Amino acid sequence: MDHAGEYDEYTLTAELYDHVIPYRDRPDVAFFVEAAQKSGSPVLEIGCGTGRILIPTARAGIDIVGLDLSERMLAVCQEQLLKTPQEVQNRVQLVQSDMREFKFPQRFKLVTAPFRPFQHLTTVGDQLSCLKCIHRHLVPEGTLILDLFNPSLPALTNQNVGDELGDEPEFVMPDGRRVLRRYRTVERDYFNQINYVELIYYVTTSNGDTERLVHAFPMRYLFRFEVEHLLARTGFEVEAIYADFDKSPYGSKYPGELIVVSRKVGD
Repeated sequence: MDHAGEYDEYTLTAELYDHVIPYRDRPDVAFFVEAAQKSGSPVLEIGCGTGRILIPTARAGIDIVGLDLSERMLAVCQEQLLKTPQEVQNRVQLVQSDMREFKFPQRFKLVTAPFRPFQHLTTVGDQLSCLKCIHRHLVPEGTLILDLFNPSLPALTNQNVGDELGDEPEFVMPDGRRVLRRYRTVERDYFNQINYVELIYYVTTSNGDTERLVHAFPMRYLFRFEVEHLLARTGFEVEAIYADFDKSPYGSKYPGELIVVSRKVGD
C-alpha cells in the first residue's frame, strides 16, 4: 500500500510548521480540547503532526495517543513535548503509522482528525479503510470528529492553476531566518475531486541567502452528503455538522468548515 498524503514530504518543512501564521492562530485548539474533556481518556488523534492540538489536550489532563506517518513531524512533536512537565509527557504516546491500517491494544472514547488529514486519502477505498480502522478502535458509542474544509465552488472553478498565490505576512524563525509562504494549485482533477497543491516556502538567512522549499501533496475535497454516506457505510451515525469551531451550524456561512461529529453504532 502506498503512503497516503505524502506525509514524508514534511521532512523539509516540519520545523517551520508551528510558526506558519494561519496554523499558529487557527481557532480549533479549544474545540478539540473541550471535546476530549467531554469524552474523557483515552483519545486518539489522527495526524497529530507537531502536537499543536495534542499537547494542549494532554495539558488538560487527557491521556492521548498521537498517530502520524511523518517521522520528522513526530520528532518535532517529541521536542515540543519534552518542554512540558513530566505529568503531561506521561499522558502522551506517539506512534508512527498509517491512518488506514493502524492497530492498538486499547480502544478510545474519542478519535479526532484535526486540520484535514483525512483529505490526504485520495480514493474511496483508502477512506473506507481508515474509517473502518477507526471504528474498530472506538469504544461502543465512541465519538469520531472529522475536520474537513467545505469546498468552495468559486475557488474550484477559478483559472489560477499554476500561479503562486497568498498574502500571508513574513514570519521569523527563532534562529532569525525569515520565511515567506506562498501556495499554488498545480493541477485539478475534477473527476476524482483532487487538487494537486504546492506549499512554497522562501527561507532567507541572516546573510541574505534564500532557499525555496516546496511541500507538494494531493488534497481530495469531499462534499457534505458524500461524507455522511462514507460514515454510514462504516458504522457511524452523524450527530452534528458545524461550519466553524464556534459550533456555528453547517450552512450558516460559506464556504466555512465541514466539521462532522459522529457516533459509533454497533461494535
